[in-house]
Amino acid sequence: MVPEPPSASDRGCPKCGHTETDVGTISTTGGGLSKMFDIQTNSFKVVSCTNCGYSELYRDTTSGTSDIVDVFLG
Repeated sequence: MVPEPPSASDRGCPKCGHTETDVGTISTTGGGLSKMFDIQTNSFKVVSCTNCGYSELYRDTTSGTSDIVDVFLG
């Protein structure tokens, strides 16, 4: 059985359904020596709903912000 694609009304924040987002970036240390020397080895895009603040992290693969927002909104 093939799942139906989401309709336009199913798109939006997973928590409140709002369709406006804010995208930011955070960097974090890994383990071991990178933590000891405070070297930022992991980078993530943060997509947040502008209405309720619900946020999701996506590993930064530098493929573009629009793809990440599409995943967040459904």
